[in-house]
Amino acid sequence: MSLSPGATAVIEQRRAQLEGAARVLSGLALFAMGVVLARAWSAWPDVRALAGQAPSTPAAIARAEEATGAAVSWTPTGLNNVSPHLQLAVLVAEDIEFFQHHGFSWAEIRVAVAQAQEGGRPRGASTITQQLAKNLWLTPSRSLGRKLREAALTVDLERFLTKRRILELYLNVVPFGPGVFGAEAAARKYFDRSALFLTEEQSAMLAAGLSRPSLWNPATDSPAYRERVALVRRRMTNAEFLWRHLLNL
Repeated sequence: MSLSPGATAVIEQRRAQLEGAARVLSGLALFAMGVVLARAWSAWPDVRALAGQAPSTPAAIARAEEATGAAVSWTPTGLNNVSPHLQLAVLVAEDIEFFQHHGFSWAEIRVAVAQAQEGGRPRGASTITQQLAKNLWLTPSRSLGRKLREAALTVDLERFLTKRRILELYLNVVPFGPGVFGAEAAARKYFDRSALFLTEEQSAMLAAGLSRPSLWNPATDSPAYRERVALVRRRMTNAEFLWRHLLNL
């Protein structure tokens, strides 16, 4: 059935109006997206600057101070002032593939996904670099946006910083217990000595608590924590190949 010339003209006019409205809406959407991206970019951390300067107060420390209303124990120091035993203990406890990956451990991610699919307890798959990004800049949120931001920051950290610098920063901002951040503050609090002079056992005790810093630390009297310490000690013995990497940092 053919339409009259008048009906056809009305339809064409309506189509033109809808197309015009669609173009306006698309333009508004692009503009809004541009505003959001601009705001995000303006607040994006200057990762490259961390190669030669200390970070401002890390997000994890700021949250701890806000929660308690008091300053936390935090004493930044250089990697040369941290016992090699602690460096090794942290690597075997948190990220034994640290020197092989570029920010993400795909083996750990596959295991975590498999366990989640089987209905098991969720398993963390974060590398030291990912943890550093979270401790420096991010919230504990599990939202997709936060995870994407963490991934992007992880890429930047691996791109602009050396492995030595990433490990050094991590050891300065990671929590070793409630209100205790960084290796030097932890060594002073729990063992009354500098981080440089930590023994193998003391290092294992500190590294063992990293997976549950709110509950586990050298002042903890917990069978589960003690088992974790023993596991870290065994890993330290079996991962002597990491010494080559540490000596070359």
